[in-house]
Amino acid sequence: MAEDMQEVPQLALEAVIGFNGKVSGRYIASGQVTFMGFKADIIIWDYEKKEIYARLVLHKAKVEDLSFSPNDKYLVSLGGQDDASIVVWNIESKEAICGSPASAQSAGHCFAIEFTNLNDEIFVSAGNGTLRVWELDLPNRKIRPTECQTGLLKRIVKCLEIPNDDNYFYCGTTSGDILKVNLKTRLLNSCGPVKQRFSKGVNSLKVLKTGDILVGSGDGMLTLCSGGNFKTIKSVQLEGGVTSVSLRGDGHQFLVGTEAAQIYSLSYADFKPELIATNHNSSVKDVAFPFGSSELFATCSQNDLRVWHAESSKELLRITVPNITCNALGFMQDGRSIFSAWNDGKIRVFTPETGKLRLIIHDAHSMGVTAIAATNDCKWIVSGGGEGQVRVWEISQKSYRLIETMKEHKATVNCIKIKSNDKECVTASSDGACIIWDLVRFVRNQMVLSNTLFSVVCYHPEEYQIITSGTDRKIGYWEVYDGSAIRELEGSLSGAINGMHISEEGKHFVTGGDDKLLKLWLYSDGEVTHVGTGHSGSITNVRICPNSRYIVSTSADGAILRWRFPQPS
Repeated sequence: MAEDMQEVPQLALEAVIGFNGKVSGRYIASGQVTFMGFKADIIIWDYEKKEIYARLVLHKAKVEDLSFSPNDKYLVSLGGQDDASIVVWNIESKEAICGSPASAQSAGHCFAIEFTNLNDEIFVSAGNGTLRVWELDLPNRKIRPTECQTGLLKRIVKCLEIPNDDNYFYCGTTSGDILKVNLKTRLLNSCGPVKQRFSKGVNSLKVLKTGDILVGSGDGMLTLCSGGNFKTIKSVQLEGGVTSVSLRGDGHQFLVGTEAAQIYSLSYADFKPELIATNHNSSVKDVAFPFGSSELFATCSQNDLRVWHAESSKELLRITVPNITCNALGFMQDGRSIFSAWNDGKIRVFTPETGKLRLIIHDAHSMGVTAIAATNDCKWIVSGGGEGQVRVWEISQKSYRLIETMKEHKATVNCIKIKSNDKECVTASSDGACIIWDLVRFVRNQMVLSNTLFSVVCYHPEEYQIITSGTDRKIGYWEVYDGSAIRELEGSLSGAINGMHISEEGKHFVTGGDDKLLKLWLYSDGEVTHVGTGHSGSITNVRICPNSRYIVSTSADGAILRWRFPQPS
């Protein structure tokens, strides 16, 4: 998770979809998902040098799957639904040899592609009603398909696996059965299991040296079954549908990835899963550090909030509330509780050690709680909602009381910051207003208006200025005393700014947004000193840790990145 911030241009990779690094282990190939009208790149990476070997551009919108030939001569790529073509690339010359439509016009979309293990010129493709063995005719620069005969059996194939001897190949289907096809005769050999099919389809297949098959299914079950009759030998239930299985060595150990963004390690002998890596599997909404501590931080997303150990990137605590999204969170200054804002309109307070629910405020806001902050004396919580109201709550150990409702905003409240003396707070809203509130009289002190949807606001540590940002890509400096504008900076060239945070000494601040770039600025000069590239989704939030050693950024694709703070602390 740790990355250096450098002054470099942005990496164009949107998301890795196809991924292959088998055979010699010299190369890794990754494919992009982008948008309609754009070309999707394939990047071949030199594993040893950790750099790009070649960038191949031909497919439209999405690269569905990739496979290397046995001797690393060729790479075959399969385009997505809008592209629907197969291209064979020469790795040495970094050029396309030939291409062809992936399936017949009468058949559906193709999902998987795999080279055989003994021949550089034969590969298999499969998908919705299509199952083909291809032969590369190099002198004529053509690939010629042969349809595999499956009789009356109609299946949607999601994955392929070819054992080392190349006699047969196996196809995992969405209906939960496995097809065994003879590679030489192109005829269906068998289909199973007959009675107990794999629930929610077969997502991943791996054939072991023993001839047995590892099957990962959509219901999260990892099954070891016999290669002959597909009978289950042993199985284990994992969290989230299995997305990929990878063998280590001769298959004595294997790694399994799931839809719940978890990676498990299992050994062939005991078949017991060990959780080795976890992450959020949907957009991360917020990140927070405990007061004065840089060892831990918390993040929130759909269904849960998690506490992480910063140095090791290990998950220490997970608090799950099913089917609800946590929009914002924070630590009380005394460190005794985590307060959180949820889209079901409730505020939930948890203990940070055990994750036990300490307090719940029902119906805090009618259109979901969208922003939240706590006073430094840990007695009040200030919350903002989707309807635009700002509410102040007094909380004790087991009870709460609504002190005041402040109705000035006309749209969603996106951010709340409280002054260190607890007598004033500032709120940023999508109605184009930032309001500085008096928390003694509960009235508006000042209002800042701009032609934008404000997404974030920060007090300077000396609290005589605030800085704001939002969808107009501008960073505004404002005087707290009278709300007058001091200066305006161009924060981004291409997208809204979603996250911003000022360092404790007030010399630097950091921003992130839809351009996927993390930028470090000098506060007084208003200049960018460093740019961090690494996110493949829009940055949703950023935080500088209390001791200014690193920055944590979160993004809409579920990633959490930790960056070294480039300035000496």
